[in-house]
Amino acid sequence: MKLFLREHMPLVILHIVQLFLVLLIYWLDGYRNMLTALYSVFLGLVMLSGYLIYRYVSHRSLYSKLSDPMETLDDSIHGGGYTPLSSAFDQLLQTQYRHYQQQLKIREKTRNDHLAFMNQWVHQMKTPLSIIRLMMEEADDARSASILEESDRMEKGLDTVLYAARLETFERDFQVEAVTLRAVVENVIRENKRLFIGNKVYPDLQVDSGLIVESDAKWLSFMIGQLVTNAIKYSAESHQKVTFTSYVRGKNAILEILDRGIGISLSDRKRVFEPFYTGDNGRRYRESTGMGLYFAQEISNRLGHKIELESEVGVGTSVKLIFTSYLTKT
Repeated sequence: MKLFLREHMPLVILHIVQLFLVLLIYWLDGYRNMLTALYSVFLGLVMLSGYLIYRYVSHRSLYSKLSDPMETLDDSIHGGGYTPLSSAFDQLLQTQYRHYQQQLKIREKTRNDHLAFMNQWVHQMKTPLSIIRLMMEEADDARSASILEESDRMEKGLDTVLYAARLETFERDFQVEAVTLRAVVENVIRENKRLFIGNKVYPDLQVDSGLIVESDAKWLSFMIGQLVTNAIKYSAESHQKVTFTSYVRGKNAILEILDRGIGISLSDRKRVFEPFYTGDNGRRYRESTGMGLYFAQEISNRLGHKIELESEVGVGTSVKLIFTSYLTKT
C-alpha cells in the first residue's frame, strides 16, 4: 500500500491542482456559483478515487511482490496480476530467471569439469611420487632421505590442492560416522613422521584411546594434518614436543594440539583464519601459504565442530578442536 501511495501521490497532487486551476479560471471570468463549483470538484475527486481504487485492486499482486521480501528466488516469477503492465513485468522476470538458470548450469558444469580435471591430475602426479618414494626407501643415504622429504612435501601440496577443490562440493563428499580420535591422530603423526624428524620436533600423544567422536575421518585427518604441519613448521629446530591431548569440557570433547614454537602475535591472531593471510610469521617462513588455518576452520564449521586458538609469542600455540558429539568407551 505504501508503494502504491508513493507512486500515485504526484498524480493526486496534479489532479487537485488541475481542479483548482479550472475553478480559478471560472472565478476570474466572473462565474460566482460556488455550489456548482464545489460539486464539480467533488465529482472530480470521486472519479479520481474510483480510478485509484481500480488501479490498486488490479495491480495489488504486483505491488505486493515488489513490497514484500522474497523467501526464495522462485517467488519472483509467480504471477503478479493480469494487467498489461503486470504481465509484461512477469514476462521480463521469467526471461531473466531462465537466463540466470542457464548461467548457473554453465558455471556448475565448468566447476565440475575443473574438479574432475584436478582430481585426475593430482592422482596422475601421485603415481610417479609413489614410485620415487619406493626407489628411495631402498637406499640409505642422506641424498635419498632428502629426496624422500621433498616427495613428502610435494604429496602434501597435491593433497592440499585436491582438498581445496573438493571443498566447494563438500556436501557431496563427506560422511559423518563414529571415529576413534586417537587412531586418526596416530595416522596423521605417522604420515608426518619424516617432517617431525627433519625439523627435530617430536610428537607427544596423550589422546584417550576410548574417545569416539562423530566426524568424517578423511576430512578430520586432513584438518588435523594442517594443524600439525603448522605446529612443526613454527617449532622447527627447537627439539621441543608437539603435544596431542584429549579431554572433556562440559558437554564437549576437546582435542588440543600444543606446540612450543615461536607463537603468534596479538595483531595476527585476529586474522589467522583468513585465507592467504600469513602475518609476521609468514614473512619469516617463506613457505607459508596462509591457508592451513583457513582450511581447518572451514572444514571444522562444515563438520559441525568448533576451533579455538590461543598463542603467546615465544611460548607457543594451542589449537583446540571442539567436538559436540562424542562418547567414551571404557
